[in-house]
Amino acid sequence: MLETITAVLVMLIAVVISGPVTRMLPIGVPLPLVQIALGTAIAASFDFEVVLEPEIFFLLFITPLLFLDGWRIPKQGLFRDAATILELSVGLVIFTVLGMGYFIHWLLPTMPLPVAFALAAILSPTDPVAVSAITSRSPVPKRVMHILEGESLLNDASGLVCMRFAIAAALTGAFSLSAAVASFLWLAVGGIAIGAALSWLVNQLKSRISKRFGEETGTQILVSLLIPFGAYLLAEHLGCSGILAAVAAGVTMSYAEFTGMAGGETRLQRDAVWNAVQFAANGVIFVLLGEQLPAILSEAAEALREAGQEQVWVLALYVVAITAALALLRFLWVWASLRLTLFRAGRRGEPKRVPSMRLVAAVALAGVKGAITLAGVLTFPLVMNDGSPFPARELAILLAAGVIVLSLIVSGIALPNLLKDLPLPPETADEREEQRLMAAAATAAIRAVEAAQHRLAERSGDPDLYAEAAVDIMRRYRDRLERVEKPEANMSGMRNAVERELRLIGIRAERDEIFRRARAQRSNDEVVRRLVRNLDLVEARLTR
Repeated sequence: MLETITAVLVMLIAVVISGPVTRMLPIGVPLPLVQIALGTAIAASFDFEVVLEPEIFFLLFITPLLFLDGWRIPKQGLFRDAATILELSVGLVIFTVLGMGYFIHWLLPTMPLPVAFALAAILSPTDPVAVSAITSRSPVPKRVMHILEGESLLNDASGLVCMRFAIAAALTGAFSLSAAVASFLWLAVGGIAIGAALSWLVNQLKSRISKRFGEETGTQILVSLLIPFGAYLLAEHLGCSGILAAVAAGVTMSYAEFTGMAGGETRLQRDAVWNAVQFAANGVIFVLLGEQLPAILSEAAEALREAGQEQVWVLALYVVAITAALALLRFLWVWASLRLTLFRAGRRGEPKRVPSMRLVAAVALAGVKGAITLAGVLTFPLVMNDGSPFPARELAILLAAGVIVLSLIVSGIALPNLLKDLPLPPETADEREEQRLMAAAATAAIRAVEAAQHRLAERSGDPDLYAEAAVDIMRRYRDRLERVEKPEANMSGMRNAVERELRLIGIRAERDEIFRRARAQRSNDEVVRRLVRNLDLVEARLTR
């Protein structure tokens, strides 16, 4: 037990130092690669061995991250591009399984065809953690980013289902297409329904309890942390996709948020907790991958020697060939999907905006593999039904690990270069939507203050006091409304930037003075924390 705790702490320390190490490097090395290297260094420096249990790995690390991605992904973009996302998350997976299955079997004849299909299936999903880590450093258009996020959220289930049936075919020598389709529908539809239903029920119950007995921030945060695990475990217990259940629970959580169930304090603290969970889980995934690499390489090399293959370096060529073939198949599918999307747009009479081929190539290279591929390939059985060893298991694990690392390297280097100086469409829609929302909110606030002023004044018996306060508050809202509705009467863009800079200087000076007085023990700690928190929130709004 102590060794396990030590291993966890060492990995978390590696996650902490990975950020500063990445910033200190002279070239733009992706953070996941640095974390993988640190994990490999841990394996070489410490004598403990981390046994990676795929089911526990999925539950503890992948589930909360997928839940959070489903929670935070823009729903408008998700449903607007649903057809394109389904083409990538289902069509591309099947296309990859068929194409890569035959290619891997041709490349490695000693690997049986069903095993090659199983390896191709687990190589087909893109990893949402890796995709976010890579694209965060590149100016990817928002719509393209939403499509990539939606694809990575949904293609895990289709890839894992294909892998399960390929393994079943390897174990039994039989395959039923009708059974595969029925199983996929049960896994997908059942998982989505379970995750959405559980999340909705928990939020309804939580809201009713809070309205009746008051809201406790700590309880609210803990409930949000438990929802994805409950959805995953319940779905897996019923034979459905736990991954899709976690995603559906996250999407449902975002709709529950729009009802205003949680208070402002709860939302602020919960976001901070989830940001910490996301940072830690993302980092540990890649550190753990690096820690597993030496053992994976050793086992695969030993298996090759036992099979009479002494040239272990040939494995590197296999990894390069498989990675290149995956990128090629993805490029062909993305190009064909784009043409189909443009054709549908033309049929609807919409203007055609043909994106650059550089952008298409970037989308193809964004198909990064990650933790889901590693965890999935480790679930390959150890033995066949007759007790003999499962064929080429160690080789499949090594190839999958090699493709993960190489795809991260290639994408981390190629994506910034592909997207460099690429003309991107202006993102004006978000700005206009923000202005509309601000105007509507200010108008609603003015109406609410006017209505409350008279009601509260009559109750208190001091109408002048409420009238003066209401006039001051409504003046602020009307000033904001005038700035939103009449931008020509507002300051120029340069004036806005100057004012923002000066306001930030003033906020930092306020905070420094508060801290100075706190250090001199001339102020109450609770008051200091409250004032600093308010200043931090204003600063965050100005620097977003």
